[in-house]
Amino acid sequence: MGLLSFFGKQEESQDLNALMERGAVILDVRTPGEFNTGHVVGSKNIPLDSIAASIDELKTMNVPIITCCASGMRSGVAANQLKSVGIESVNGGSWYSVKLATDQECK
Repeated sequence: MGLLSFFGKQEESQDLNALMERGAVILDVRTPGEFNTGHVVGSKNIPLDSIAASIDELKTMNVPIITCCASGMRSGVAANQLKSVGIESVNGGSWYSVKLATDQECK
């Protein structure tokens, strides 16, 4: 298993757009400080170390989740963590890549 497959491959933009059409939530797993320096408008900020405590909340959303962070490493870990509990999720990579791929605004 390669390093990138362990962290979850960054998804292609057409896949992200299809998920957005299905009501996907963009989950930014950076720290609040990082998130406040710039993020996709409408994204939800739950730091990677808080994902486990937020599983029940995320399950109730009942929509796909696109994870993002600064580089794609933490978001890959988060996507795999969500998948392991039955939540449909994909690693979108960096928050700015998600912004470009989904044509969302950033703040």
